[in-house]
Amino acid sequence: MEPLRHRRRYQNDFIEELERKQWYHSFEGIDGVMPLDWLRERWKRFPIPPDLTGKRVLDIGPWDGWFSFEAERRGAAVVSVDREEVPNYLEMHRRLDSKNEYRLLDLYELPGAGLGRFDIVFCLGVLYHLKHPVLGLEIVCGLATDVAIIETFVIEGDPEIPVMEFYETDELNGHMDNWVGPSVNCVLAMCRTAGFARVQLLARDATNVSVACFRKWEPPPADPQFAPPELISAVNSTTFGINFAPLRDEYLTAWFRTEAETLSREDLCLEIGGYGAPAVFVRRRDDGAWHANFRVPPGTPQGWNDVRLRLRNSGFGRTTRIAIDLPLHLDRLHVRGVCDGTAWTPNEVGGTLACWVEGLPENADLGNVRLWLGKQRLRLTWMAGHDASGVRQINAAVPPGCTGGDFQVECGGVRSGSVPIVTKSVTVR
Repeated sequence: MEPLRHRRRYQNDFIEELERKQWYHSFEGIDGVMPLDWLRERWKRFPIPPDLTGKRVLDIGPWDGWFSFEAERRGAAVVSVDREEVPNYLEMHRRLDSKNEYRLLDLYELPGAGLGRFDIVFCLGVLYHLKHPVLGLEIVCGLATDVAIIETFVIEGDPEIPVMEFYETDELNGHMDNWVGPSVNCVLAMCRTAGFARVQLLARDATNVSVACFRKWEPPPADPQFAPPELISAVNSTTFGINFAPLRDEYLTAWFRTEAETLSREDLCLEIGGYGAPAVFVRRRDDGAWHANFRVPPGTPQGWNDVRLRLRNSGFGRTTRIAIDLPLHLDRLHVRGVCDGTAWTPNEVGGTLACWVEGLPENADLGNVRLWLGKQRLRLTWMAGHDASGVRQINAAVPPGCTGGDFQVECGGVRSGSVPIVTKSVTVR
C-alpha cells in the first residue's frame, strides 16, 4: 500500500533568491537573503549584554556566520560549528581577520567533542532540521551555562496542547532535511523538558519563533513574602539514594515544609550545582509536608553537587548534596554487628534488621548497597551517615518466611565477610 503523504507545506521558499544572491546573511557590502537591518533587529531581541568581553559563545549552524562574527565584534570568544564547510563563512573569516574557531561537527557529536562549556549558545534555524529535537535541546542545555537562544520554524496556529508535525521526506518546502514543524507551545514545552530553568518567548513572526532559555533562576526577591522552605530530603526518585547518572532520564524527589498554603510547579525554584531544575510535579501530603519531583538538568557537573530550594517569593533554605556520575571507591567491607531492629537482640532478627558496616564510601546509598540474608536480598529502609569511627548504620526489612543464614553486605562489587544470623518467629497482627 502506498504510504499516505501530507501535502507539501509552506511554499515561501527562498532557494531561488539564494541561488541568485549566493549569500543567506547580509554583511556590509554584501546583499544576502536576510537583510542586514533584519539581522540586527533579531540580535536586539536576545537578552544578552552588549559587551561580550570574557564570554564564550557557541554558534550551532552559523551558515554565513553573521551572528558568530557579531558576537566576536562585541568581544566574545566564539566557536562556530556546522555539519558542512560553508565557503561564505570562510570568506568572511578571512575578510574580517577573525579569530573564531570553526569546527565541522554534527550537533549530536558536540557532547564528545571536548569544546567545553559556553556562556551563550546560539541555535538559530536548527531545531526543525533535527530528527530528535528534544535530544538536541538537551545537548544545547548541557553546553550552556547562562542562556541559549533558540530560533526555529513553527507551524501556523497556536493550539493549547503542544503539537508537532513530522515530515517523512520533502513535505516541508520540498527539502529533505526538514524533520519537524512544532507549534509555539510545543517549542516552549520542549525547551522546558530539555532541562532549562526558565523559558522566555522573545518574538513570533509568521512562521518563526525566537526563545531565550535560561539555565538559572531569577535572583531571589529583595523583600521575600515567605520564609525559606525547610528542605527535608532530596533523593533519586527511582532508587531513593543520592546518586544520579547523567545518561539516564532521572528525576530528583524533594520533601520539604513551607508556610505557603498553596503551591504550583512554577512556584518552586530548585538549584542543583548552581543550575535551575524545573519542577514536574508537586503535591501536599496529609501530614502537611510537600513532595515535588524535578528534572536533573543536563550538564550538571560530575561529582558532589549542592541542592537547595526556594520559592518564587522566598530565599533559599538549607543545602544538601547529591552525587552526579560519581564512582564507588572501596576496598573492603566489614560488618561490625547485626541485631533485631526492634528488640536489639544480637545475631537474631525478626521482621526488621539493623546492622553497622565499616568501609562504605560516602556516596553509598539505598540504591547501591545490598544486604543478603542467606539467598534472600533484603529491602533497605534507612541508612545513616558515617559516625566518628567511619561506621554507618543500615536498617532493612526481613521478608516473612526468611529462615536466616549468612548475612553479607555488598557495595560496588565488594562483599563483606559472613555473619551467621538466625530468625525468630514474628507474630502477624
